[in-house]
Amino acid sequence: MSGRRGEVHAIEWRDGSIRILDQTRLPGQEAYLDLHTPEEVARAIRTLAVRGAPLLGIVAAYGLALAVGRSSARGPRGLLRDLVRAERRLLLSRPTAVNIRWALARVRAAAEAAIVAGDADAVRSVVLAEAQLIAREDELSCRAIAERGARLVPEGANVLTHCNTGALATGGPGTALGVILAAHRAGKRIHVWVCETRPLLQGARLTAWELGRLGIPHTVIVDGAAGALMARGQVELVIVGADRIAANGDVANKVGTYQLAVLARHHGLPFYVAAPFSTVDPGVRTGRDIAIEERDPSEVLAPLGVQAAPNGTTAENPAFDVTPAALVSAFITDRGTVRRPFGASLIRLGRTAGPWLPTLRAERPRRGLASAAG
Repeated sequence: MSGRRGEVHAIEWRDGSIRILDQTRLPGQEAYLDLHTPEEVARAIRTLAVRGAPLLGIVAAYGLALAVGRSSARGPRGLLRDLVRAERRLLLSRPTAVNIRWALARVRAAAEAAIVAGDADAVRSVVLAEAQLIAREDELSCRAIAERGARLVPEGANVLTHCNTGALATGGPGTALGVILAAHRAGKRIHVWVCETRPLLQGARLTAWELGRLGIPHTVIVDGAAGALMARGQVELVIVGADRIAANGDVANKVGTYQLAVLARHHGLPFYVAAPFSTVDPGVRTGRDIAIEERDPSEVLAPLGVQAAPNGTTAENPAFDVTPAALVSAFITDRGTVRRPFGASLIRLGRTAGPWLPTLRAERPRRGLASAAG
């Protein structure tokens, strides 16, 4: 599941099962999991074997394909009931990442439309085709984000990033990390500061692993070192991903993102958010309305299974924080780069189509998606 020049593909549909790269074992072991049921998909999401907002949308969509593929229902409406049950289970797996809900709703809508004119097999075909289409769209979406974002990266820049936003988190080369890769391949001679991203070290374990495979110069730092680097003039810009973007431009992302935005503003540095437009949730007015996932305190008290705090110590473990829109310099999306005022700009951009649409239209007959995906 590797691509060119060290690129990785973290998910693959294998005729009735999903193969994922188990991210809990990286960087020590490159191991794969084969998922056969929606329950196994939900467990993989909860345990972070698969993660990253865009990739979660893809794996959730494929989870519905597993549900209808294994269903014993003979009629299309019975099949839809099994799909809805699987949808509810997958929705609960990680509540903050809006891409899960977005992808599940999209697949269900395709299935409901197929019921009118088709039998159970037709519904199964449509569900899988829609999941495959979501995966392909995300690949093209990442490339559009990367191309736009690379223009904002200065020659010879020190770029600071947080968590993991590369091929391990998406269906393509990544969002924020995709921008970094595109700038590197454009010959801009960049260097990347990689925040370790406590408590599960997605930066130190995953981003450093990806950057190493890609040959991009990088240095891992403890999360608390970012401010000192900025003060010494060793950072030119910060770029991160997003798990959910509110209608006003507030951003929910991996915990620790908010403090980076505050530090960037204090030091006069641009703070960019790179994300597909599917991460924008128009139904959430501000960041205050975003549900923040609270994870097991043991991840903090015994990170990666190594006890770091005395017995009896309590801990809080929010997986995300919210960065106010006022601290964001621009959103780099697959539909365009958005600057203030974000609310009005995001509404306008929501009315446009993704730049990959002509490519997908050209591909559909060859992929057999013309009738299935509508």
